[in-house]
Amino acid sequence: METPNPLKTKSFSFAIRIIQLCNEIQTTQKEFILTNQLTRSGTSIGALFREAEHAESKRDFIHKLSIAQKECNETLYWLELMEGTAFISQNQAIELKNEGIEILKILTRIILSSKASLK
Repeated sequence: METPNPLKTKSFSFAIRIIQLCNEIQTTQKEFILTNQLTRSGTSIGALFREAEHAESKRDFIHKLSIAQKECNETLYWLELMEGTAFISQNQAIELKNEGIEILKILTRIILSSKASLK
């Protein structure tokens, strides 16, 4: 049985929450531009991690996680914008941003330790 990977679990759970939030906003508030951006960046984090799991090399692994890191940072931007335009509440934003920041920190630690192991 495979040992659960915290980043894999957290990024998947985060993607589900982003999708559910965006679906709700699209249904109730008919907002599609910001929600499409948020959905794309918020779900790509986990997808890029999955790609990195089967990277061709350590450098490829780092590269894919670096892109996931950028997507996570972009997701935080879209969440701030959604909060700033009142499409989501401050509480929703805080909860999701905290989750995103946690994922960002994990990605950063993995990238830094992977880079260190290349030397």
